[in-house]
Amino acid sequence: MKHRAPRALAALLLLWTALVGLPAAALNPGLGQVPQDLDRQSPRATAQGFLDAVHRGDYPRAAHYLYLDFLPATDQATKGPQLARRLKFVLDRELSIDVSALSKTAEADAANPRFDSLGAIALKGASVPIRLQRVTVDGVPTWVFAEATVKMVDPLFDEYGPLLTETLPSFFFDRTFLGLEPWQWLGLAVTLLGAWILSYLLEKLLLATGMRVARWTNISWDDQLVGAGRGPLRLPFFSGLLALGTSFLLLPPKLRILSERVSYSLVIIAVAWFILRFLRVSEAFVQSRVTSETGNKPRARSLRTQLAVLRAVFEVATYVIAAALLLMQFEVVRNVGVSLLASAGIAGLVIGLAAQKSISTLLAGIQLSITQPVSIGDQVLVENEFGTVEEITLTYVVLRIWDQRRMVIPITQFLDKPFQNWSKGSPEMMGTVILQVDYMADIDALRAELDRILAEEGKHLWDGRVKTLVVFDVMDKTLTVRALVSAASSDKLGDLRFLVRERMVLFLRARPQWLPTVRSESRPALALASKDTETATAGAPEPRA
Repeated sequence: MKHRAPRALAALLLLWTALVGLPAAALNPGLGQVPQDLDRQSPRATAQGFLDAVHRGDYPRAAHYLYLDFLPATDQATKGPQLARRLKFVLDRELSIDVSALSKTAEADAANPRFDSLGAIALKGASVPIRLQRVTVDGVPTWVFAEATVKMVDPLFDEYGPLLTETLPSFFFDRTFLGLEPWQWLGLAVTLLGAWILSYLLEKLLLATGMRVARWTNISWDDQLVGAGRGPLRLPFFSGLLALGTSFLLLPPKLRILSERVSYSLVIIAVAWFILRFLRVSEAFVQSRVTSETGNKPRARSLRTQLAVLRAVFEVATYVIAAALLLMQFEVVRNVGVSLLASAGIAGLVIGLAAQKSISTLLAGIQLSITQPVSIGDQVLVENEFGTVEEITLTYVVLRIWDQRRMVIPITQFLDKPFQNWSKGSPEMMGTVILQVDYMADIDALRAELDRILAEEGKHLWDGRVKTLVVFDVMDKTLTVRALVSAASSDKLGDLRFLVRERMVLFLRARPQWLPTVRSESRPALALASKDTETATAGAPEPRA
């Protein structure tokens, strides 16, 4: 019975040790006094504190999160910060630690309360566990990186650590600036400069090769397409070289994520940039081919309008898709997008009502490019303004007026209200010249003068189809004479009407008797006065005797 009591006491002591942890009167005595704000009471606090310290470059503080009692106390002050630095590079490169998944209480795992695993790293065919260990310091449970993990830091660093850094002077890795050691800043500068130079050389080489191949064909489109790659082609090369170079710098997780997003964004921008250039080059090529084959005819103007509107549609789609791909990299934007989709019922209705005018305008622009009531280069009369259509977008039309002014018209104007298109169909047109002459004017002489003007002075403007002169209206004092002439285009018609009007006025001025004259007629007033006197006398009373 006496022998069983010590055995039971020993069993209870072993159980207590297993539950509480390894007793340690003073953990890592060679590191000196533990900072007062150092939190090692839970696995989450230890992992977070260690990562924060090493990424700030405070390796002496990070050493307190390691189990170093297997080292002599005299070596802990120098070896501890070095092990903390090396463990940082290994974890940043090979292990992504989710601190939020760790326990925030002193009891981590009921099945194994002494350890908490962060993961494992492969090393020469084996697997090295990265674990936290609970020890007791002055009766308080304390979590640190396990002894077995700390002993494997050097082999892991030799396998996964940065190259050549140990051969550099200590200045390059003893301290950090903004989370990076000097050798990382130097490597980042070299990477940026080298990636830009190499991407420029690779772009030149690839463009030269592409231009040589493009010259084998008889069309100029591929030559222009190769030239359009100058600029957009450089960004993917720069992005790939930047990602490759920064992978050797062992950047902290936040900077590594930033580098990856920059590389991804550059690729998206390069693709969108090239698509925009491709659309413009293709539009210019098709337009030049059609113009050279058909000339400045309605079909060419119609195709030019369709290409301009379709290019605008694809450009807007390219901008929207590229912006969406860029924003989807950020978790906040993705969450906002999910929230918006969840409330799409009311939000969609509100946005639809608010954007009704804008959406209808965009649809009107697409409809205009399909139905073609007006094309680029057409001469139209809108709101009593005559001009040439200079530009058509998805929302408005620019009209160049004869005096070089630009009139901007909403695109819905051409779908909702009537307007005159002088270039629709055949370009030939007819115009009138109105004259006011006297009743005594010789109409046949005016017709002969019109024939002479068209045959001699206006032969480069008149197309020979129509020439008539008729009395258009009879008024109380004048005759209205209308001359009708024709021309091959509206421009020539305008000049022809000016010429005919000017020469007919000169012809009438030489014959002033044919110009409008105001006439008046006078009648004898004496006879009318005598008659009125007799009437008045007959009606008057006779005088008395």
